Amino acid sequence: MTDTRRQLTLNLFIYPGGHHEAAWRYLAAEPERALDITYYQDLARKAEAAKLDAVFFADGPALPDKIRFGPRVRPEPITWLTAIAVATSRIGLIGTASTSYYEPYNLVRLFASLDHISGGRAGWNIVTTSAENAAFNFGQPAQQPHAERYQRAAEFVDVVSKLWDSWEDDALVIDKAAGIYADETRIHDIEHIGPHFRVKGALTVPRSPQGRPVYVQAGSSPAGRSFAARYAEAIFTAHQTIDSARAFYADVKAQAAALGRDPDHIRILPGISPFIASTEAEARQLQQEIDDLIQPAYSISQLRDFTGIDLTGYDLDAPFPQHLIDQHTTRGHTSRTQLIFDLVRSEGLTIRQLIRRLAGARGHYVVAGTPEQIADIIEAWGTSGAADGFNVMPPWLTGGFDRFAEHVVPILRQRGLFREDYTSTTLRGHFGLPRPDSQFATALRKSA
Repeated sequence: MTDTRRQLTLNLFIYPGGHHEAAWRYLAAEPERALDITYYQDLARKAEAAKLDAVFFADGPALPDKIRFGPRVRPEPITWLTAIAVATSRIGLIGTASTSYYEPYNLVRLFASLDHISGGRAGWNIVTTSAENAAFNFGQPAQQPHAERYQRAAEFVDVVSKLWDSWEDDALVIDKAAGIYADETRIHDIEHIGPHFRVKGALTVPRSPQGRPVYVQAGSSPAGRSFAARYAEAIFTAHQTIDSARAFYADVKAQAAALGRDPDHIRILPGISPFIASTEAEARQLQQEIDDLIQPAYSISQLRDFTGIDLTGYDLDAPFPQHLIDQHTTRGHTSRTQLIFDLVRSEGLTIRQLIRRLAGARGHYVVAGTPEQIADIIEAWGTSGAADGFNVMPPWLTGGFDRFAEHVVPILRQRGLFREDYTSTTLRGHFGLPRPDSQFATALRKSA
């Protein structure tokens, strides 16, 4: 692929304490601030000072297992991002919300409010939620099967798109002399009736500054790829090799083009978790120090959650028992499960080696090196059809991000790969995405 030097997208993926599962135990970490909003506001200001595109919060509507092993608390992300919005002015604000456990009208109002409060910086990370214990929190006896969750998600996105479009851009008049606040002929009930939802509409507030929040998606299973090709404007994904990333990138962009979408209007963003130091040896030593803080009991439980295979009682230094893979039918995290199984098969890892590989960022790409080496990797992926940018996942916070912002970002700027300053005030503008027309206004123009 030709190197066009298109500028990269960089998001800060914020996880309490950092993305390494043992990072909270590292001497420089600040786990006591996991519920301190000023901690997250400070991180967002640092990301904004570095001119990053967005900060991102993951979420799940259930308390994670093994909370004794780390600060895996989960504040509700839209509330959290609203507090960050008033402490910043340009950085994008992406939060996760589940199509399985929200109702469309409620979610639309929440994200529309965030988009208005922030001046057009909101993004919605669309997830279907695979955690079994989440179902129990919403009166359900079991999680819905994978295919059914994606069927509900597709209708969910169709409904929220109609709701965000239910006010045309010029519906708000505010003519004091004429006594007209809004033109009711440009506000539309959506009258949606489908297998999962019945929603009349319209939305309770006018169209948001960027038309609607940016649609982000994180599934990489076949169903997830198909969903992303149809709806997503940014895709969070996990890859261990550049070849795997290229294959994913080509597949999703091709599927989007086949649906009549412009592939350049989808930003594909793998995760990268960098250990950074002045020499490669120092970076690897830093990684080793944090790896040594791993608690195997937690690691084994995480592995069970991802794969469905319980290795409790197995010798950690013995090869991963590959016969269990052959006997196992994957469930839940299908794309991440496949990534783990591929690692085991291709590298012949022991159980201990595997849990160390996954501890760094739950299957995302973990690297250790100098700022130049990290920049080289980002450049190679970003200019060869493997990525449009990255979700930066610091192993620990805040120091892990400080090193990236202070030492890697300037190198990317010198190479013409990242912005010197913001040129837009909205997340759509940062991502180079068009502002969508209201589908109701478009339909009226076609019928005129």
